[in-house]
Amino acid sequence: MNIFVKIFFLLTLTLGLANAGKFLMPDEAFAPYAKVNDKMQIEAGVTLGEKIYLYDKEVKVELIDNKDFSIKNIDKPETVEHGGDKVYMKSPNFVLTLAKENSVDGIQDVKVRVSYQGCSEEGLCYEPSSKVFTLKIDSNKLSLDESSAASMPKLQKSNSSKSESDTIADTIKSSSFIVVLATFLGFGLLLSLTPCVFPMIPIISGVIISQGEGLTTKKAFVLSLVYVLAMAVAYTIAGILAGLFGSNLQAALQTPWVVYSFAGVFVALAFSMFGFYELKLPDALVAKVSANSHKSGYAGVAIMGFLSALIVGPCVAAPLAGALVYIGQTGDALLGGAALFSMSIGMGIPLILVGVSAGKFMPKPGAWMTMVNAVFGVLMLGVSIWMLEKVVDNSVTTLLYALVGIGFALYLDAFSKEGHIFKRSVAFVLLSYSMALFVSVLAGAPSMTQPLGFLKAQSVQGSVSAPTKELHFIKVTSIDELNAVLQENSGKKIMLDFAADWCTSCKELDEVTFSNAAVKAKLHDYILIRADVTANGEQEKALSKKYGVFGPPAILFFDTDLKVMKSKTIIGFIEPDEFLAHLESL
Repeated sequence: MNIFVKIFFLLTLTLGLANAGKFLMPDEAFAPYAKVNDKMQIEAGVTLGEKIYLYDKEVKVELIDNKDFSIKNIDKPETVEHGGDKVYMKSPNFVLTLAKENSVDGIQDVKVRVSYQGCSEEGLCYEPSSKVFTLKIDSNKLSLDESSAASMPKLQKSNSSKSESDTIADTIKSSSFIVVLATFLGFGLLLSLTPCVFPMIPIISGVIISQGEGLTTKKAFVLSLVYVLAMAVAYTIAGILAGLFGSNLQAALQTPWVVYSFAGVFVALAFSMFGFYELKLPDALVAKVSANSHKSGYAGVAIMGFLSALIVGPCVAAPLAGALVYIGQTGDALLGGAALFSMSIGMGIPLILVGVSAGKFMPKPGAWMTMVNAVFGVLMLGVSIWMLEKVVDNSVTTLLYALVGIGFALYLDAFSKEGHIFKRSVAFVLLSYSMALFVSVLAGAPSMTQPLGFLKAQSVQGSVSAPTKELHFIKVTSIDELNAVLQENSGKKIMLDFAADWCTSCKELDEVTFSNAAVKAKLHDYILIRADVTANGEQEKALSKKYGVFGPPAILFFDTDLKVMKSKTIIGFIEPDEFLAHLESL
């Protein structure tokens, strides 16, 4: 009997060992590695054993305990479908391109963590694992992760893990004081070419023209400089407060009561230009303060510049957002404020040229002067209506534009058979356009660019194809609402648009970019979410703060793992063609 027991035991042991041999030990199945190639790129991955595969979503290569370098780009191998998941059936190799975050020199240690989890084709799944490697990087062979100081691109072109506003903030941190000021001065000059500064042109021109006789080129220059400096001070103070306290710059300066108040100021200025009355301080008060200040008008010009910046100035573009991110992260209001002041001066240089020109070429008193005052009075009314666009319905502002246009056309004697042919032609064209605006309001389809476009829309109604149908945005106002929508649409392409009713550039995005047929067709592949921050309450502020948004418009994109693609964030208005190119790069 003993011999049979021994034989049975040996057979059982042999079969058990044979069965155990089907599965590899973890260190046999997975061999993680990381190394530096001759291009100072990190090559990392996992060498797989026989019949072993990895889940794509569980494989990560990341830098840890690091402040000097960032991952600029990651080249990933292709995956295949297996059991409904994306997996690597062959040993994956990842190539990481690095960029310096700070001005470090020489050989630096970099820690890289490779995380992974996979299974055997024989049916065994292994626990998640990771391994940390310490590598030597020659920082002298890497470039700083920076945006160009010579240009201000609308959007981030590289595959950097940072948004443009973040890289600009890092540029402030790593650059000298003089370089930062020069860079932001250039940003300001570029911003002066954007529509947000245009409404200031009639304001400063009207202020200079209203000085009347005796205005020299020197005085026009000084008045313009005072106006721009006051604007820069207001803009800088508002920016510093926004950066320190994380407030929404536009919302703080463009609440309805503020907009109504200053729209009223410009209406009052317009009627003053029309000659209904003269705006000035009471004589008794002027005598107590300074007779010279009354004559020169410097105090009034400074006040106008300061107040104009509060309404017209807030352009949430990349350099402004970058400065606010820097102030918010470091609390360094001095350097951040200096950058904003320099940018404001850059924005104001063309305004100074306009002001000097208005003083140099100002016509002599007479009929011409009356006409010039009337023109600037109309422009002032236009600025006040433009402000109201932020807080009232589009149909109301379009109607106001139409009424102003009709009134000015009649002032120019549109129906007169006498007078200069050019003046009458301008009056007739203005009257025709204003009447078209009026008709568009009556038709319930107000439009400044295509006032009679509703006629064409009616003729093709019902023939709109699926790719050009209206876009549907899911509206959210809080972090909880957004998280619920994100979780519901996990694994899909998602676009998040921060917008507000008082945001002029947001309306421009809707009317120009999001209404473009090609853009509509492309965006139908996305889940569209709109973060409505109109109310600017606590939950809206928390939502904006979570995603580092200082003011709308801002467009964020999420990957299929619900992570924000920071390098693809868009700040401010973007044209349809640029937006389409941006979508292609995602």
